[in-house]
Amino acid sequence: MVGGVSGHSGRWERLEPRPRARMLRQVLHAGLRSSFHALGRFVASHPVFFASAPVLLSILLGASFSRYRVEENVEYLLAPKHSLAKIEGNLVDSLFPVNRSKHALYSDLQTPGRYGRVIVTTRKGSVLDQLHLDTILKLHRRIYQMQVTVPATGLNSFNYSFSYLCLPDDKNICIIDDIIRAMEEIQSARASNRSAPVLRYPITRLADGRQAYIGHQLGGVQGWGPGGAVRGPGTGARGEGVRSARALQLTYYLQARGGLMDRVAGQWEKAFCAELQHFAALHPKLGLYPSTSSSLRTDFQFSSVLARRPLLASLGVCSVLAVLCCSMRDCVRSKPWLGLLALLSITLSGLTAAGILNLTGATYNSTYLGIPFIMLGHGLFGSFEILSSWRRTREDQHVKERVAGVFEDVMLRFSGSTMLHLMTLGLAASPLTNMEAVRLFCRTAALAVTVSYVYTLSFYSSCLVFTGYLETGYRHGCFCRRVPKPDRLDSKPAWYRCLMYTRYQEETHSQTANPPHGDSHLLLGCVRRCYGDWITNTYVKPFVVLLYLVYISFGLMGFLQVTQGSDPSALVAMDTATVLYARAQQRYFSSYSPVIGFYIYESAPYWNASVQRDLLEYAKGFQRISWLESYLNYLSERNQSTSQSRENFTRTLRHSFLREPQYAHFSDDIIFAERGQGEEPDVAASRVFLVAKTTENKREEMSVLLDTLRRLSLTSRVRFLIFNPSFVYLDRYAAAVSSPLRHSLLAVLFLLGLSSLAVVEPLVSVWLGLTLLSVQFGVLGFMTLWGVELDCMSVLCLISALGHSADCSGPLLCGFASGRGESRTRWVRVALERHGVPSLQTLLCYSAALVPVGCVRSNLTHTLFRCLTLTAGCSALHTLAFLPTLLTFLPPSKARGHRPGGEGLRQEVECVEMNDSTRVVDQITTV
Repeated sequence: MVGGVSGHSGRWERLEPRPRARMLRQVLHAGLRSSFHALGRFVASHPVFFASAPVLLSILLGASFSRYRVEENVEYLLAPKHSLAKIEGNLVDSLFPVNRSKHALYSDLQTPGRYGRVIVTTRKGSVLDQLHLDTILKLHRRIYQMQVTVPATGLNSFNYSFSYLCLPDDKNICIIDDIIRAMEEIQSARASNRSAPVLRYPITRLADGRQAYIGHQLGGVQGWGPGGAVRGPGTGARGEGVRSARALQLTYYLQARGGLMDRVAGQWEKAFCAELQHFAALHPKLGLYPSTSSSLRTDFQFSSVLARRPLLASLGVCSVLAVLCCSMRDCVRSKPWLGLLALLSITLSGLTAAGILNLTGATYNSTYLGIPFIMLGHGLFGSFEILSSWRRTREDQHVKERVAGVFEDVMLRFSGSTMLHLMTLGLAASPLTNMEAVRLFCRTAALAVTVSYVYTLSFYSSCLVFTGYLETGYRHGCFCRRVPKPDRLDSKPAWYRCLMYTRYQEETHSQTANPPHGDSHLLLGCVRRCYGDWITNTYVKPFVVLLYLVYISFGLMGFLQVTQGSDPSALVAMDTATVLYARAQQRYFSSYSPVIGFYIYESAPYWNASVQRDLLEYAKGFQRISWLESYLNYLSERNQSTSQSRENFTRTLRHSFLREPQYAHFSDDIIFAERGQGEEPDVAASRVFLVAKTTENKREEMSVLLDTLRRLSLTSRVRFLIFNPSFVYLDRYAAAVSSPLRHSLLAVLFLLGLSSLAVVEPLVSVWLGLTLLSVQFGVLGFMTLWGVELDCMSVLCLISALGHSADCSGPLLCGFASGRGESRTRWVRVALERHGVPSLQTLLCYSAALVPVGCVRSNLTHTLFRCLTLTAGCSALHTLAFLPTLLTFLPPSKARGHRPGGEGLRQEVECVEMNDSTRVVDQITTV
């Protein structure tokens, strides 16, 4: 004994900081494993309670679905929460509210709370042809005269027409689009055999002399060029005559004053869509594409309706594969019911999480379709890891000891992966996230993962206890019937012997944790006998390394082509009104940008010549509807100087210019502020409308234009801002979408670095961090190559990919790093057998569950399917190919710790003690 101590004295002297850190990790590991061992014994001692409590809790919380509410504000979900565009929009609404406009409205700039909009296209010819023009005006009159009854039945029912709901002008007449007035002038001229007035594009002049912008009302325009040549669509210059047009857009503005009028306006929108559908059936030569204020909300939530049956199909397919993954040839050791019970545990946890959300007043939206797959991947990983560890325990132990050993072996890794999930989702759900859809999704997913973790420890583990007692009593794993002994099976038919095949304890004197190859699980046998030797073969490794280089190359190719997806219509169901309308608008109305409001929100010296030059210079290059430019031309035509005193400039503006009929509509664009008594008021604020020439990439060009004009506003001496409702989605969208992903990735790396100091081997943390980065990089690159843009849904999938890849690769790395004393290749094979098979089972069930979702006709579910499929594929490549190959020749080394003398003796003693500690034989082996 004394000699043994003196033999180790040199080793005690070498306990420097690095061995101390290793000793601290060993102490923490031992404490955590002992805690989970005690927890496993406690669960195994009270299986009925832990099996029934989650079921009862889920039923109670599931009754709260009467409080189910859907989020109806799509802008609240998909637009950046804190952006300058929202502040600018509020300022614009306070200065120039929609109800204040008494002459004209621009449908893509000033959109009131309720509206109906339709794009009319022709199959052949032009919408300005006499036949089509008469048909369109007939449609306009039918919409104008359409009535809705609210309430539908009862004595208090009233009929409401468009003339009651519309926004009135200064003559108390409904505001309609200028193109309707132009078409009525053309129809009147044709009826009286007069020459039709020339319709110019994009700015035309009406019969009252007023200039009107019709670029967003007339689409697919061909104009007469010089010498009679026909210009291409939308290429006409200002003042050019229109030869033909393929599309027409009409907007009907409604006002909703109070709850009753809002309900009436909602009913009018439904009647509007029904009327257009009926009219399209009567006139097949026209194509009608309607859109209302509620179309985006309805079509966004319609993805959830379309995905109901596919989600049930996913559950069914996953159930079949889970049963197969838990089955073996040995009917006693086979656990098919555990596959179904694992899915039942996930379903109960989802029901509980939904009940908690209902009770807390949370709302639902279609992005939540991704949460079941996060729960499925994480829950199945834990279930298959528990089952794999159960099959490695000694069969001569009592069920309680076996369950305690499973908890001691698995729950530390499972808890670590759950912490990674919660870290990534929790930080993305924090106030640092600037997009509400991402924040709500991650908050709900974190709750669901937490409940799923608790139910795995309680419900699923108690089910494992029950199946363990069935196994101890030699009962059939599927039918729960006691299996006869071999001497009694000999007289049975062959099919019965095959169905009841098992190994009795007395057949093998000392059963080890690993059964014979013929009795092991099919996937385990394939990995043990074939795949493990093949992937670690010296001649295969170069090809795997080459495959990884190809993987990185294609990932980089896609990474350099990442594009933003800020268009909300890309997240709605296919073949819906929103998508069809957006396609028609992109096809026929992409020549010009939406109308941009140029708002001067402070008093400026408009009479100053230099200020006039600056404002005209800012608007140069745009198609514009400008009161200032028209006023300066008005002064020049009357031989008056444009540079006047403030009093003369304002007096002429108010008493001469704005009283002319062709300029009266500019009174909506100017706000006067009174000064002293007897003094001319100041121009406190004004607005100018700008339209830019665009190409097919309208949203990208609008984003560039927004940044350019904003930078110009910082250096201008005239305080102005620009606004369009689409800026709410464009402004800071890239930062709002990508910041949750960056925060989650940094949080994971920080957690791995912190845990390497006390809990995890440092090299395991390094390898896991590199694996997460590699998977994330690959998913992002291949996602772009597959045509997926970086939008709200794809970012949510990328955030969940961090946890999913940690689930798959973390146990493999921990299993490899924990091995000592043999070659790298040997421990790679052992890690594949122990942890690669559960990861493979999880990936098979997870991928099969994604297939039905890919068939849903929805842009949102297509993005979800592609991103999650890439996540599963990249995780499988790293877990089953890249890591097993790279670990055979990269650190951590397996040679350390194998030193002659005391160190080797210490390791050998620890190994013997560990084996003895698990050799606890309980005499009561049957129940």
